[in-house]
Amino acid sequence: MHYFNYHDSTLFCEEVALPKIAHDFQTPTYVYSQKTIERHFKAYQAGFGNQDHLISYSVKANSNLSILKLLAQLGSGFDIVSQGELFRIIKAGIPTDRVVFSGVGKTEDEMKYALQHNILSFNVESESELLRLNKVAGELYQKARVSLRVNPDIHPQTHPYISTGLKENKFGIPIAEAYGLFEKHAALPHIDWVGIDCHIGSQMLSLDPILETAQALKKMIRFLETKRIHIQHVNLGGGLGIAYHGEEPPSPEQYLKNILECLSPLRLKVIVEPGRTIVGNAGILLTRVLYLKKMPEKNFVIVDAAMNDLIRPTLYQAHHEIWPVVQTTQKPLNVDVVGPICESGDFLAKSRKLACAEGDLLAILSAGAYGFSMASNYNARPRAAEVLVSGMIPHLIRPRESLEDLIRGEL
Repeated sequence: MHYFNYHDSTLFCEEVALPKIAHDFQTPTYVYSQKTIERHFKAYQAGFGNQDHLISYSVKANSNLSILKLLAQLGSGFDIVSQGELFRIIKAGIPTDRVVFSGVGKTEDEMKYALQHNILSFNVESESELLRLNKVAGELYQKARVSLRVNPDIHPQTHPYISTGLKENKFGIPIAEAYGLFEKHAALPHIDWVGIDCHIGSQMLSLDPILETAQALKKMIRFLETKRIHIQHVNLGGGLGIAYHGEEPPSPEQYLKNILECLSPLRLKVIVEPGRTIVGNAGILLTRVLYLKKMPEKNFVIVDAAMNDLIRPTLYQAHHEIWPVVQTTQKPLNVDVVGPICESGDFLAKSRKLACAEGDLLAILSAGAYGFSMASNYNARPRAAEVLVSGMIPHLIRPRESLEDLIRGEL
């Protein structure tokens, strides 16, 4: 949280006091630091050095157009998982030849849309998808550039909901089967084999499973060479973790140093798909305390943000640090921080030591990734505003939804 700091007991994002943002844009509001996003992206660039590469930002982490444009200006590619995310890339004015398309359930319409916009490659996740893509590309008199996503059955040592590289997960093709699939379909007329792809999970805090994955991919690429199947890139996916609550994840530089030692001898372009490590700790959710509720068994801090704004604590039992925007000398109480939604699962934190009063502002940290992008209108709540801070200037990059927005398009 390098660019979220206290000055004279007040929390700032870069050079803007968070109370000013709350005054100007109300709450709840997502607040992002441009300098933090830039710093995190440049850490990946530095880690690659002279290696041919593409840093393919995972759009699902945070898909705001202003953030996509910022990353494109820095030289980013983009990893998408839907037609809607590709639409966002196009609307942001970003060249689509930087885009890789992942996901297990691509429809024919999505395939056509991506082919028509000349994306870099499809990360294909099943034999059925491969054959469907070959058919769709043939109907358009095109060749689809394809990376085969393999599943190495390697445990990412992370939450089960964000594990993607085990044999019981829905993602990818079991690596033992992938060898035969390459040989069987090497000559499909509308498929151009350009790469191998793998992504084993998210919020990984150890390099061991990542390095084990890289070794498995290297072995497969050497095998393909013996079959005269020559690919252009190896895609190791994303998944590197961030510090939410005292974790000590490897830095992008450490991560890349280790995988490049393994993969550089292949003389291929190396693609990675970071999302959380770029934007996760670049954003906070700014919220205001509505009520303090003291019960015999529990104390509650009821705020104007809720699980529809930030579902990670409910969905993943995720821990987000919470800081008072203005520091106080009040004695902290043990509290649950909860929202107004009519669900017992509507909580943002449980059993925290926190000192605050009604009307105070709180900053929910590490909310830049999978925060707004997973937000909903549950309980007919308009979604929060988004603000990108650049130095002394807070830019409104998405206005708060209005009540009319809630019913737009309904009959």
